[in-house]
Amino acid sequence: MKHSRLHDQHLAAGAVMAEAAGWEMPAHYGNPEAEHRSVRQGVGLADLSQRGKLRVTGDDRVKWLQSVISNDILPLTQGHGLYSSFLNHKGKMLTYFRVYAMADALMLEDVGEIGDATFQAFRKFLLYGTKAKMENCAEPWGHLLVSGPRAADLIKAAFGLDVSGLKSLDFIGHEIDGRQALLIRTEETGEMDIEVLLPVDGLAPAWNSLMKAGAPMGLSLFGTQARESLRLEAGLARVGKDLTEEIVPPEANLEGIAFSLSKGCYPGQEVVARMDTYGSVRRRLVGLALTGSAVPPHGAKLFSGDREVGWVSSASLSPTLGLPIALGFPLRDFTQPGTALAVEFDGQRHEATIHPLPFYSRA
Repeated sequence: MKHSRLHDQHLAAGAVMAEAAGWEMPAHYGNPEAEHRSVRQGVGLADLSQRGKLRVTGDDRVKWLQSVISNDILPLTQGHGLYSSFLNHKGKMLTYFRVYAMADALMLEDVGEIGDATFQAFRKFLLYGTKAKMENCAEPWGHLLVSGPRAADLIKAAFGLDVSGLKSLDFIGHEIDGRQALLIRTEETGEMDIEVLLPVDGLAPAWNSLMKAGAPMGLSLFGTQARESLRLEAGLARVGKDLTEEIVPPEANLEGIAFSLSKGCYPGQEVVARMDTYGSVRRRLVGLALTGSAVPPHGAKLFSGDREVGWVSSASLSPTLGLPIALGFPLRDFTQPGTALAVEFDGQRHEATIHPLPFYSRA
């Protein structure tokens, strides 16, 4: 497995490691629930080096990417980003990512833990003669996440930069220890989330600066387990778990977020447009609140009485609510808040109720 440049620092901090997208990354640092609460109440720091990143350059970069992804990037200006997906010819989601417009490039960041999947998906569409070039940036670029109500305070203390005014998917360039970095306002936990992307040889110095500046603030490191419970409370779907080749974007409530109905042709566009025209969305992404303490696995079946009506896509124990929560895809007749369903796993059925998303919001 691949290792982050911060691997030794994670081990020294007591990290319990686990596989994530082909990398060995921190699952937790001893207490995932405490890490979760630290992000909700103060500020946390995470290593996202395993997150897929792709840089597209060349004169045709906008024209080429516009022709293959589901969202419209023509209005996108430098310093801003948007969500998009890449679909197969049946309209199913192959990958889901953010696109950021830089002065001389487009940067794509996977929204989930799927490693090189986005890079591999696009390779076959980059035809000979197209004036565009792709660079897989997962290894040459380091990637940190600062999250929590005091995230902007920590960035200011560590790097001397005010990011408090950034809106979602806006970013700014800033020099950190002599290296040009991107600081991006993203959506990962339901708190203020600031991602720091920079050349990998600057990863350790940036980490150390954040650790030193964060000590008086009670900075906590947090791993993949806390990130999972935080993002589920925030109702944020992820590729690889919730967004898969079983799902068409309208089923995941991505209207106005990740696909365009007016930009023209792209793979899967006719399917998406037909679903919009005829209102034929068969299922919808919903939140589920469960009774008891057992957390259902991915793919656990949803029932209404004896009728199977859908599945659970991801789940976790919610430290904020004190109960298991999940995202799932029931048929559209079973998506209203308050609808009672059952989740089947471990040979038993567990009571569940459709819950409005997000489960948690600071606002």
